[in-house]
Amino acid sequence: MTELLPHERIGTAIDQAHASGSVGLVPFITAGYPQKDRFIETLRKIASVSDVVEIGVPFSDPLADGVTIQRASRDAIEHGVSLRWILDQLAEAGPIGAPLVLMSYLNPLYVYGYEQLAADSARAGVCGFIVPDLPLDEADELRGPLEAEGLGMIQLVTPTTPPERMQRLCEESRGFIYAVTMTGITGGASGLPKEVPAYLDRVRAHAEIPVCAGFGVREASQVRMLKQHADGVIVGSALVEQLEQGNDPQDFLRALKK
Repeated sequence: MTELLPHERIGTAIDQAHASGSVGLVPFITAGYPQKDRFIETLRKIASVSDVVEIGVPFSDPLADGVTIQRASRDAIEHGVSLRWILDQLAEAGPIGAPLVLMSYLNPLYVYGYEQLAADSARAGVCGFIVPDLPLDEADELRGPLEAEGLGMIQLVTPTTPPERMQRLCEESRGFIYAVTMTGITGGASGLPKEVPAYLDRVRAHAEIPVCAGFGVREASQVRMLKQHADGVIVGSALVEQLEQGNDPQDFLRALKK
């Protein structure tokens, strides 16, 4: 059997979860938060009950993120967490147990250097990247080195994405399509808009890879609804808040999938 490319591992893990009658679970954590020295331990615990794990690279101006992830990023930066530190930690740790995706704004990736980033990420077991402030039309310079290592760039669509643009984003994405469930920033607590099911159905009509819904996912009832219209769900701010409170992330994630 041909070995899967790293970005193919992402979609395969989500597809397998969905085929089993479950939903692909993609939790997000900010690297090194809330306890820098327990980063790998926390990551392994979360990976053991997840299908893919999204690791946030702390950044000083996270424009797409709400107050919870802003707070986590600031604290992690103050404690010396950087992109290089994250990749060093992952490389030293070895296999984590689930495909890993790095979520980073463009600046840290640019400063690191794209060729070196791709090589170091592959060695560290990273399978793909989410870069919310990098438009598709300007992504070739980063996409080339990543794809040379088998790594994928995951594209984001929103409820306001025009159909032609959505089709192109779905064609260019690797691993899964990140379907943002609402306009605005992460961490919303007011519930998902009623238009979300129809919107996700539109995304799936364009996509040949899994579709994962993110932003505002906090409760098992939301996961049950989203499962009917998406292949996976992304849970970020709610999980970060559980970690801040010292709660067991495994219990929280298992409860979401019940």
